[in-house]
Amino acid sequence: MIVIVLAAITDLGQGDLSVGYPRMLAVGVVAGGLQIVLALFRVGNLGRLMPTSVVQGMLTAIGVIILSKQVHVLLGVKPLSQEPLRLLLEVPYSISHSEGSVFLVGLVALGILILVPLLSKRRTALKAIPLPLIILLVTIPLALSLHLSARSFVKLPPSLLAAITFPDFSQLASAVSLKHILMFTLVGSLESLLTVSAIDSLDPQKQESDLNRDLIANGAANTLAACLGGIPMISEVVRSKANLDNGAKSAWANFFHGLFLLLTVALVPGILQKIPLAALAAMLIVIGFRLASVQQFKSAWQAGKVSFFLFVTTLVVTLTTDLLLGVAVGLVLKLILSRSKWDSK
Repeated sequence: MIVIVLAAITDLGQGDLSVGYPRMLAVGVVAGGLQIVLALFRVGNLGRLMPTSVVQGMLTAIGVIILSKQVHVLLGVKPLSQEPLRLLLEVPYSISHSEGSVFLVGLVALGILILVPLLSKRRTALKAIPLPLIILLVTIPLALSLHLSARSFVKLPPSLLAAITFPDFSQLASAVSLKHILMFTLVGSLESLLTVSAIDSLDPQKQESDLNRDLIANGAANTLAACLGGIPMISEVVRSKANLDNGAKSAWANFFHGLFLLLTVALVPGILQKIPLAALAAMLIVIGFRLASVQQFKSAWQAGKVSFFLFVTTLVVTLTTDLLLGVAVGLVLKLILSRSKWDSK
């Protein structure tokens, strides 16, 4: 979605981002409304047709992508590449050119992520304190004492009011706007439905989400956000996985997740801007490692050779191209192999 949003801003502003941004917001308003229409026609149910092996491959690819990006942040190095595989190849260079103070903060955060869960088995009092909060309580003072550069911390607008931008509907009927409305609607809806299906497969309670209800919520949120200057959003793997890892059992987890984000950004942006990026990178690396663990490969292999082939193909194509193409290739192969099996009978 980020790539599509950037393309929309550039195209609609003819290179002038300050002009293109409000026009992109108008596209977002309409695309959000179309997502609601799709949900009312029960299009969200199509998300249930995705094969498990393809979803597993998508999740593993997301894990690898997270790892490939965040390891450089942990090391305090800005990589040259953008593609996941090239980013992985750059890791040795980033290690040799790491910024010592930033890396130290990241290592401390990783150490907490590994050691505290082990200690909490013996000292139950530690379980009462959220692990990310412990990391921030330790790494924020550490980062400030090491005098890290400004680029090593979270950046936010000075206030929510300063960030508000209203949509410009003047070019909404143009061919460029219509093209991006279609892209926002289709890509945003597909990525959200795939994410919800994937997270359902990770849910220990094996609950099934209402995909059409999720699509309505997504569309309504996109329309409202675009009216106030926000870029389009999708249901997202990392935050959903974080909710699961912290014991989330209902949609209220999403509500309070969003509420606390809003309150902290609105009330204490200064504190948020003292959070070191290396600490956040450490948390994301652990999530990426869990998504792309060896167990995922074992599970796919145990499901059979065909499932493993679909899993690996989806993983490789996603890493070398993008998520939607990777999932599309996996789905097409599944249909071809199913048809061949049917014909052979």
